[in-house]
Amino acid sequence: MNFTSQLARAEALNDSLLCVGLDPDPSKFPGSWKDDPARIFDFCASIVDATRDLVISFKPQIAYFAAHRAEEQLERLIAHIHKSAPQVPVILDAKRGDIGSTAEQYAHEVFERYRADAVTLSPFMGFDSVEPYLAYEGKGVILLCRTSNPGSADLQAQTLQSGDKVYEHIARLASGAWNRGGQLGLVVGATYPAEIARVRELAPTLPLLIPGVGAQGGDALATVRAGWQGDGTGRTLAPIIVNSSRAVLYASRGENFAEAARQAAFDTRAELNQARRPAVATA
Repeated sequence: MNFTSQLARAEALNDSLLCVGLDPDPSKFPGSWKDDPARIFDFCASIVDATRDLVISFKPQIAYFAAHRAEEQLERLIAHIHKSAPQVPVILDAKRGDIGSTAEQYAHEVFERYRADAVTLSPFMGFDSVEPYLAYEGKGVILLCRTSNPGSADLQAQTLQSGDKVYEHIARLASGAWNRGGQLGLVVGATYPAEIARVRELAPTLPLLIPGVGAQGGDALATVRAGWQGDGTGRTLAPIIVNSSRAVLYASRGENFAEAARQAAFDTRAELNQARRPAVATA
């Protein structure tokens, strides 16, 4: 099953557009686990077990593991997700961007060492920085396009000689010449709903990974209305993966952190679903 099919299955089974980002910060862990990097797996696995029936995807951020020498815990975590939530694809948020044999090694790391289902990449070195990942048939490759950080406009919103913004050019490439195996998706921040709508116009069927809902202040209603498209019967034509990390992970710093994370995920899922249901009725 390829990544897009995995998304469709997870969305249907869990009735969800929500992706929970796994960004473990030991300084925010509860109780006796606080400041203990050896508990990264335990913390993240608890979040996974509490939310696995509420999400379309999980998205571990590799820096939060590598900074604490916890790459082995990341391997264990992804294996745990595949075992305990086999219906939920794993996106490794790595934002890699290199060429040639180095890109081949990064692709090996993502898909063979960690066994992720998809990865985030920077496209700014061109197609030869993306191509080695496409050799892994069925795996998802999600390119940075219009990201949620304020500084993204420094490059992504600049106008090219063609008249396109840089992010528009990336969307055109990803939905056209670069998408040889149908494996590409795009990252578009929830803090820019007008740009989400523009990217959806240029890339009408690609999966969109949308960070920024929750702690970053992105509007769930505007996000779903701009990015998700259905056929009028509830069937998704253009998938979105709406990520929330801190608002779920750290909903409580107490011993009830997993229960609080579940409630935060449940509430966010409901908010996202409420946003798309009027669109279903009026499509």
